[in-house]
Amino acid sequence: MPTAPDPLEITPIGVVRSDEHDVRRQDWSRVRSEVEVRPELAEALNGLDGFSHVIIVGWLDQIPDELRERRRAYPGGDERLPLLGSFALRGARPNPVAVTVCRLRGVEGSTLRVEGLDLVDGTPVLDVKPYIAVYDAVPDAKLPRWAQG
Repeated sequence: MPTAPDPLEITPIGVVRSDEHDVRRQDWSRVRSEVEVRPELAEALNGLDGFSHVIIVGWLDQIPDELRERRRAYPGGDERLPLLGSFALRGARPNPVAVTVCRLRGVEGSTLRVEGLDLVDGTPVLDVKPYIAVYDAVPDAKLPRWAQG
């Protein structure tokens, strides 16, 4: 059995700024947010404005401990759907890492303006990557029946 590694040391590159504070929100598609990148990393954003979408990696520091410890849950809290393991869901998990593809609306200095980011105000951002469809999209990916509607 593999042994657990020593704790990782990760320094956030920035923080989410948004009017959204509800971690249980279901529809994030129209939420507009900003990602404030640390000023000393501003030059790392050069060229990103040419992409329509970005991948944001965040740290879900505001998820309650009882959700992080949960190993099974109903998708969206809907008990009409099957009870699933946390790795089959996009929410609560042992390591609260979030990965989201969202629309890039602009880059101004060290600030990214985005739409569709499912992270609340104050969430630490660990990384930003350009979304490149040829690498990131999987056209024939399938979903289980419960996730199709």
